[in-house]
Amino acid sequence: MEHPEKILVIDFGSQTTQLIARRIRELSVYSEIKPCFVTLEEIEAFNPKGIILSGGPASVYDEGAPTVDRALFELGIPVLGICYGAQLMAQVLGGKVERSIKREFGPVQLEIIANSPLFKGLSLNKQYQVWMSHSDRIEQLPPDFKTLARTSNTPYAVIAQEEKALYGVQFHPEVVHTEIGKELLRNFVFEICGCSESWTMPSFIEATVEEIRNLVKPEERVICALSGGIDSTVTALLVHRAIGDRLISVFVDNGLLRKGEGTEVLELMQGLGLKLDYVDASKLFLERLKGISDPELKRKIIGETFIEVFEKKAMEYEGVRYLAQGTLYPDVIESVSFKGPSARIKSHHNVGGLPEKMHLQLIEPLRELFKDEVRKIAEVLGLPKRIIWRQPFPGPGLAVRILGEITEEKLAILREADAIVTEEMLASEWYYRVWQSFAVLLPVKTVGVMGDERTYEYVVAIRVVESQDAMTADWVRLPYDLLARISNRIINEVRGVNRVVYDISSKPPATIEWE
Repeated sequence: MEHPEKILVIDFGSQTTQLIARRIRELSVYSEIKPCFVTLEEIEAFNPKGIILSGGPASVYDEGAPTVDRALFELGIPVLGICYGAQLMAQVLGGKVERSIKREFGPVQLEIIANSPLFKGLSLNKQYQVWMSHSDRIEQLPPDFKTLARTSNTPYAVIAQEEKALYGVQFHPEVVHTEIGKELLRNFVFEICGCSESWTMPSFIEATVEEIRNLVKPEERVICALSGGIDSTVTALLVHRAIGDRLISVFVDNGLLRKGEGTEVLELMQGLGLKLDYVDASKLFLERLKGISDPELKRKIIGETFIEVFEKKAMEYEGVRYLAQGTLYPDVIESVSFKGPSARIKSHHNVGGLPEKMHLQLIEPLRELFKDEVRKIAEVLGLPKRIIWRQPFPGPGLAVRILGEITEEKLAILREADAIVTEEMLASEWYYRVWQSFAVLLPVKTVGVMGDERTYEYVVAIRVVESQDAMTADWVRLPYDLLARISNRIINEVRGVNRVVYDISSKPPATIEWE
């Protein structure tokens, strides 16, 4: 989709690059991340109103450290360098960056010492808390640059060449711990880049529907992979608005669903006026997963089998040329190592898990969106709360919540345990306060005592996290009495389990799903 105004975020491997893009979008301005090896030609073709250089783990003076062409700063486009990005700007333009005698990590007091459009609405000679994370610092400014702010350890904490609209900040304005972060980004986007609030969900809906309508010819049809989650549901509704009854929504039971999920999804979709073609392919999926323990292989098998099932179903209808699916921006970011030095985390079944050759062309209207943006679209479309705030469920289903080989016995155990987690979260009203809450079946057995007898049964882990977009997440401090009820019910009601543990890992370093 073409956007009239956009900010380009160039990634140098920072763990908070995604946050930069999100913060810009929260200002109702479209932003997109591209790798640090993006070419000048690609940048000019993208035609951004402004460029942000992200932080990164390297030192700019290291051999092989990621860099940019000096000509980037001569394009006439405003540039904001953040942390590594600020140091890189300084070095490329003739300044000097060296290892700092004293490192800065965490909260630091920043003193503004010069007026600037970047500081509109902020007070001169006042100190503000910012969040630092660096071992290097700028020791000498490039020619024609000046200092706008400093800290006790960093004399050049904010620098600028304002005639060319080049700015560098040593701290991270994208994190919530920087109290003036939103103001700085807002000022850069609106005061310096001259953007307007053009990125809104109603405008996205209108443009997306028109784009799909223009893409799909009158004689063509679209098949939609509909799971009942918010992503695929919003995708189906957008496509339905564009082409009406030429949309064929297909719900595939892959044998890896939660307890009662098939019936629940059918009821939800009927209430939205979407007709579902139900396909029971559980035997096919489970047969192909037999004996498979490697998580990446599981995902690829499931992704390829999904496509095979959809393509076979498409052959039953005349004129089906496209497959619509609810791929999100985090799926793309995590599945493809396109962000400079950062690595692929895992293959999502609908991105890295797709076969190289497909008979159907993809329609992915949500590919540029974060989850919270999809929820905003759902609200505009008038979807009910139970769909908008239905917790995310991975495409591979319970396959990535059963560590190791998948069997019917393990699926039955996990379904019952997971259902108890959901029931208790809903009953306590915690369900809608968290990002995800679910059970994981571990491939280990432990000794227990039940009814004065020795048991040797499985361990279930409970995972409850809070997040905004699944790019980062923290474990939720659930009340002890709620954890106790969940644990007691699972051990008492689910045969084959004698121990329950609680996962207190954040993302990073862990991922939300265990596989």
